[in-house]
Amino acid sequence: MHIGILSRNSRLYSTRRLIEAAEARGHTARVVDTLRCYMNIASHRPSIHYKGAEIEHFDAVVPRIGASVTFYGCAVLRQFEMMGTYVVNDSVAISRSRDKLRSLQLLSRKGLGLPVTGFAHSPDDIPDLITMVKGAPLVIKLLEGTQGIGVVLAETNQAAESVIQAFMGMKANIMVQEYIKEARGADIRCLVVGDKVVASMKRQAADGEFRSNLHRGGTASEIRITPEERSTAIRAAKAMGLSVAGVDLLRANHGPVIMEVNSSPGLQGIETATGKDIAGLIIDHIAKSAAPAKKIPPKPKG
Repeated sequence: MHIGILSRNSRLYSTRRLIEAAEARGHTARVVDTLRCYMNIASHRPSIHYKGAEIEHFDAVVPRIGASVTFYGCAVLRQFEMMGTYVVNDSVAISRSRDKLRSLQLLSRKGLGLPVTGFAHSPDDIPDLITMVKGAPLVIKLLEGTQGIGVVLAETNQAAESVIQAFMGMKANIMVQEYIKEARGADIRCLVVGDKVVASMKRQAADGEFRSNLHRGGTASEIRITPEERSTAIRAAKAMGLSVAGVDLLRANHGPVIMEVNSSPGLQGIETATGKDIAGLIIDHIAKSAAPAKKIPPKPKG
């Protein structure tokens, strides 16, 4: 197979590992800078050009689209879909997962466990919004934030009101969530490939920090998850329509709650923590799924 990897940087760990895994299995892989792709949108023969020439045929495309280029990246991915190319995660699923509020609403519709979450527009509604999520301590999140950036823990109702007012004054879209104290600054990243959780790790926040992201100094270790946590992660990925996903869970007293579903999960932390060849499992999934997909005419995506 000839596999295309949409990535801004071929030196990133996850991109390199996917190339290595593909080549180790006898496939060829080419990294394509998402922002250097440009499109000829024609009904009779849609095409993609790259650095001055029409791009060659790919049997499958792996999107590693950064959050900052979601809009353009999904447009490029839609073009590959129009051309009948198999994509690991399609553009609609990625768009769903990148919209924090929409993704929580979709997960809620499926009856999956979530922290109590509030969303409001008017500063007049802040006091009731705080009460709605059980009061302080509570977590305030920018909808556009990634890797723990734009996430604030407010210890008191007064502090929460001040932070929410500040964000609203800047016209920033935020959501407010209950703080799961019993998680003790730890979450669980479940890596879903196809219909299986292939690896899971516990991420523990650094001392004095409540965000467990590895980019924020958190540590990672392999963890054995419960059947309920496994089922929750698989159902969350399916609710988004993702074939490959990182599902972040917290262990609450009433069961697992979903914090986020990531459509481009990083591989370095979880491969290091578990010792598993996650990149290889993703390539194996592509090889298994791409061939049947070729036989089915692509459906137009809105």
